[in-house]
Parts: sequence; structure tokens; C-alpha cells
Amino acid sequence: MTALKQDLESINWNKGQDGLVPAIVQDANTGVVLMLAWLNQESVRQTVETGKVTFYSRSRQSLWVKGETSGNYLDLVSWRLDCDSDTVLIRANPRGPACHTGEPTCFGTPESSEFSFLGDLQRVIEQRAAADTQSSYTAELLHGPFHRVAQKVGEEAVETILAATSRDDDAMIDEAADLLFHLMVMLTAKQTNLAKVVERLQERHESASED
Repeated sequence: MTALKQDLESINWNKGQDGLVPAIVQDANTGVVLMLAWLNQESVRQTVETGKVTFYSRSRQSLWVKGETSGNYLDLVSWRLDCDSDTVLIRANPRGPACHTGEPTCFGTPESSEFSFLGDLQRVIEQRAAADTQSSYTAELLHGPFHRVAQKVGEEAVETILAATSRDDDAMIDEAADLLFHLMVMLTAKQTNLAKVVERLQERHESASED
């Protein structure tokens, strides 16, 4: 959290409204915008210390831990400032609907895309960890010996290559889907996820662009 603290020292509170700055919350897995709320300096400190996104409620005039009554917390992943340093973009993992109406976001049901679906699939895989291993193939993999899920990734990779070299595009897409699914299960078993892989790719791309 040291880097976060350093970033947040750069917030331009003087440009805010009554010592508050707006915060846009984005789903870290899907990129969907979840909600907009307000931060003051104390809510920022509490967010960094607890890892749970905390806002300042203008109606109650007090700190507000998102999810403190519903259990639908927002687990902090990262954040960044806009070009004027007076608006914060928060990336978080929601533990449930972000809106008090029960909708996933405060902007209604989000439009799905091919890539946002991967975030939804990631959550399903994580939820399967609590399922009965007798009724869930994913739970069986997650609770079984790690070498089994690693072996499945290897098998699916070989089958994807074989389908590609045989020039059967349909089969290649099927096998690639199996490969990606098992890769996501393996990452979950190692207590990480596809978003971390994407972040590493982005870091490499930015580094290469600077060369």
C-alpha cells in the first residue's frame, strides 16, 4: 500500500468541493463502471489501511464503508488520479451488487462484452471453490492436487496446437476455450487471476513503448 499512499498525497484537495473529491469506481475484472461517490482525506486513509473502499457520505456527513450493512464490500485493487489530480479512479473487486437497488452497478445492468465476460467467469470460478466437489468439476480441480489442474493446462495447450496445425479452426477455437478456462482455474488455485496476467502484459507493453 506504500505506492497508494504516495499517489494519494498528490490529490488536489483545494480543487475539491468542501474538501471532497469525486471517486469513480470501476470493476477491476471487467472494467465496468460501478458507481460514483465522494472521498475526503480520512476516507482515503481508512481505505488504504483496511483495503475496503470507504467514502464520505454527504447526506450523513460521516464516513461510509461501502457494504458495511449489505456485505457488498468493494475490495480495493488500485487507483489513479486524473490529469488535474482532483478526481480518483478506483479499481475494486465487488463482493456483490454495487447499487442499493440490487443492480450490479448504479448505472443499471451493464452491457456485456467478450472481455468483460472473462471477469464474470473469474468470479464464477472463485465461487466454485465453495461448491461440492461431487457436483462441480471446477471445485474438484480447485480442491484436488495442484498437479492435476496444471496437467490439464498442459493437455489443453497441446490439443490447441494440434487443432491449429491441422487447420481445423472450429476445433482450435474449442480447444483454446478449454485452455483459457483451465488456465484461469490454475491461476485461481494459486490465489491469483487473469487480471494480474493482463496487468503484467500492460507493464511490458508500456516498458517496450518507452525503449
